[in-house]
Amino acid sequence: MGDKLLEKAEKFGIDVIMQRRYGKRAALLLWILHAFSKLYALIMRLRWYFYEERIIRSHATGCMVISVGNITVGGTGKTPVVEKIARTLTQAGRKVAILSRGYKSVPRPFLERLWRKFTFVETYDPPRVVTDGKRILLDSLRAGDEPYMLATNLKDVVILVDPDRIKSAIYATGKFGVDTLLLDDGFQYLPIKERLNLVLLDRFSPFGNNHILPRGTMREPKDHLKRADILFITKCDGSDLTELKADIRKYNRHAEIVECAHRPLYLQDLELETHLPLDYLKGKKIGAVCGIAIPESFESGLTRLGAEIVYSRHYADHHRFNPGEIENAMARTRARGGHALITTEKDAVRFPLVTRRDLPIYFLRVEIELTHSQETFEERILRICGLNGKKNVSQPIY
Repeated sequence: MGDKLLEKAEKFGIDVIMQRRYGKRAALLLWILHAFSKLYALIMRLRWYFYEERIIRSHATGCMVISVGNITVGGTGKTPVVEKIARTLTQAGRKVAILSRGYKSVPRPFLERLWRKFTFVETYDPPRVVTDGKRILLDSLRAGDEPYMLATNLKDVVILVDPDRIKSAIYATGKFGVDTLLLDDGFQYLPIKERLNLVLLDRFSPFGNNHILPRGTMREPKDHLKRADILFITKCDGSDLTELKADIRKYNRHAEIVECAHRPLYLQDLELETHLPLDYLKGKKIGAVCGIAIPESFESGLTRLGAEIVYSRHYADHHRFNPGEIENAMARTRARGGHALITTEKDAVRFPLVTRRDLPIYFLRVEIELTHSQETFEERILRICGLNGKKNVSQPIY
């Protein structure tokens, strides 16, 4: 009951922030959030200043470090980019570890935490190992959605979860001998220095709603974008981006700007290994269920593939589904003549097993690709990372 109330409050807050709700309560909440945004922006500026002036110490890792992140909260399609970069670097001969903070993953069981705290058997609490590159060792509940999703799609890549990415870096290099670290959602993680900052911007809302948290969806002020080395504009559709690029250049004049798109590959059954071509959606009536930051992007993609959405349900980002919700979605879709229930790949890892499947359930598998480029995504990444015949050397952690 508590989780449902919290999620309901979260959804109400997001609707207010995105100005989908009006009235006295919404206006009061916006005023309060706006005041906190001023404080939050000041804190973020001070934090960056302290690291820039070395008042707070940052650390080198002794290996190549690539941070993939964004300046807004969710919705840029970061996970497929992290996956493609990890796969590209692995194929190029690098030993890669992905370091994630494990957003909304559950903590260790209480008794285990209590034992670790009060026993002298083990005082060091290592990062959680989602996969050692050979086996998946945690489920999505313990690992978090994105780390688990990455683990299911990548081979020979170590994935660790811990808010302390310095600890994870030391563990990854010492325990697994990795030479390349990918910081998943790492743009705001400043304790690690000497890294390549790749920042993703949504083509349709690069700066969210242009307000800083908690009033808006921006994690830090726009001028902090100057820390980025490479800027990926995602969800490109071939249209002219001259105006958007000019706006971006106000805050970053040096970064290479790369246009890319998330290309749908196929539909995969939720429980089976079977794939269906995208043509399956043409003329099909479907139900669409998701718990992501920008559900409109997912649904518009299904429509472009020829599907007719007869039932739609949006949940809060990272919502953990229960069997009743899935059964209800299937029943409502079927009652409206629907042929299947479709979700995102990220949501699929949070779908429970249902005993009765009145309709097939598929998730949409997507891949990142460059647009308006003579290079493939793989070639661009290898060039950016200096792997075209050059060595990338840093200093050891200290």
